[in-house]
Parts: sequence; structure tokens; C-alpha cells
Amino acid sequence: MKVGLGLPASDPASLLGWARRAEAGPFSTLGLLDRIVYDTPEPMVTLAAIAGITSRIRVQTEVLLAPLRATALLAKQAATLDRISEGRFTLGVGVGAREDDYRAVGVDARSRGRRLNEQMATLRRVWAGEPYAEDIGPIGPAPARRGGPEVLVGGSVPATVERIARWGDGFLSTRLSPEQVSRFFETIEASWRAAGRAGHPRLVAQVNAALGPEPVLEEARNTLGGYYRSFMGDGAARVVDEMLSTPEAIRQAVTAYGDAGADEVMLYCWSSDLDQVDRIADTIT
Repeated sequence: MKVGLGLPASDPASLLGWARRAEAGPFSTLGLLDRIVYDTPEPMVTLAAIAGITSRIRVQTEVLLAPLRATALLAKQAATLDRISEGRFTLGVGVGAREDDYRAVGVDARSRGRRLNEQMATLRRVWAGEPYAEDIGPIGPAPARRGGPEVLVGGSVPATVERIARWGDGFLSTRLSPEQVSRFFETIEASWRAAGRAGHPRLVAQVNAALGPEPVLEEARNTLGGYYRSFMGDGAARVVDEMLSTPEAIRQAVTAYGDAGADEVMLYCWSSDLDQVDRIADTIT
């Protein structure tokens, strides 16, 4: 079972330190979320910096709100990041649920699902070296991974299943229990086979976590609650209550998601305390 870390987006200045320490530990991947209208760093820029100071650990968007971005530029950014990281980049994509992000960039939120479908088809075509359009040539550079970087699709609706089967490499689950993940992934695998895809889709589960003394946990609760209150209101309290905050809870969750079929579990951290990296490493080894 692979275990990765979701980076604490509240403190961009700390992230290179997190990356260096995680690179020296047992972790498989570093992930970063995406928002426009929030005090968080831009993930593609940040992960490029992290890729430049690491050599082993993977970097991943969790998830990039692709419909907010121009497709041609996204294709070029993702291929570049995959190339300079020597194939260590995973593009996690989704549509998001916050209309203010869409208003900020002038994109109609009501069309975000259709727009993502169109983007996925275009990204795969561009990464294969084909022209961008009938009267527009290819867009380079070629990605390190043939056919483009690994793509994980986030979401929990039927459209998510179809996107994975047609264009994705796997499923990035957020805030689903192991039991829910297992049931949803069975549907994904059935759709994958029906689409004639070879092999198996990857399953990556994400859970919120923090380890440390009470001030660290309080920072994590406040940051996590503030982030989810921005679009969930009072429902954010349940998200905070679900956060894993003991070594035993983390170990149990990793085991449960593994039993549900997960290939990797991302522990998303909400406190910027750097010593969490070592605490979590000790917990999972």
C-alpha cells in the first residue's frame, strides 16, 4: 500500500520544506488542492517547484479544476511538468462545486461538466502529438509518459465513471468511506471493462489528517473548517469531526481503504507544522 501526503495549502512558504522531508521518508506522492477564490497557492506552479527539488516522490493535483483553465495552456503545462519531473506527475482533475471560482475567471459554471469532457478528449489528443485543431498544429513538449501524464478523475457522480472509462487512468476519491469507495469502484471497473480498456483503473483514496500536540490539531481543525465552510456552511463541522488525528485512526484508515481496493491513500494535512511529516512516517512504517 502506497501512502502519500496532501500538502498544507495554508502556508506556501513551508511547502518546499515539506517536500524535502517527505522525499526522505516512506511517502509515495505529494498532492495539492486547487482553488481560485481562496488563500491557496496555484498548484501547477507550486508542484513544478517541488518537482525541481525532488527526484523520487510523485507530485499530484488533488484535484485541478480543469474547466477554469484554457485547454491548450493546460495541455502544455501538464506535459511540461510531466517532462521536467521525468514522469512523476499525476494530473488529478475535477469540476469543483464553488461558483465563485468560475465567476472569477469568466467561465459559466453550468457548463463545467461538458467542458471537462471536451478538455479530456483534447488533452489526450494533444499529448499523443496530434494537431490541436484542424487549422492549428501540435502543442509541445511531448510528455515523459507516452500518451500523457497519469490522469485521475475526482467526483462521485455517474459522469465521473464515464470520464474515467473514456479518458482517465483511475479514480481519486475524496470524503468517501471505505465501504462507499468499494461500491463506487466496482461500478468504475465495470464501466472500464465495457469500454474495452485493458488492465485496471487505479484507485486513490484521500482522507484528512493531522498528528501532533493540541495546538497543531487546533490549527488543522480551524484551517479545515474554514476551507469547507466557504462552500458547505454548517456542514463543515462534520468534515472536521471526520479528520484523523491519532496514529491508530490513520493506520486503521489505511488498512480499510487497502481492503476496499485502494492502490494508494493520500493523507491530506491541514496544519503547516513540518514535524507532522515525521509523525505520520512513524505511524505508517
